[in-house]
Amino acid sequence: MDYRLVTGLLLGCLIVLFIVQNAAVVEIRFLFWTFAMSRALMSFLVLAIGMVLGWLMHGHMTHRKRRGK
Repeated sequence: MDYRLVTGLLLGCLIVLFIVQNAAVVEIRFLFWTFAMSRALMSFLVLAIGMVLGWLMHGHMTHRKRRGK
């Protein structure tokens, strides 16, 4: 059996388990906004924002190194 298939299935099962266990709705307050969403969705959004910011910072630092500054 292909190790990528097994790894993908295991990761998929862990993600489903995480979502099922964190289905409770939480309220998030920021300044004057209030949001209600599941913990799993909130965790995913925080992860996605962190990944995008890391990707942008990596691109910025690579660009600066190429320019010589």
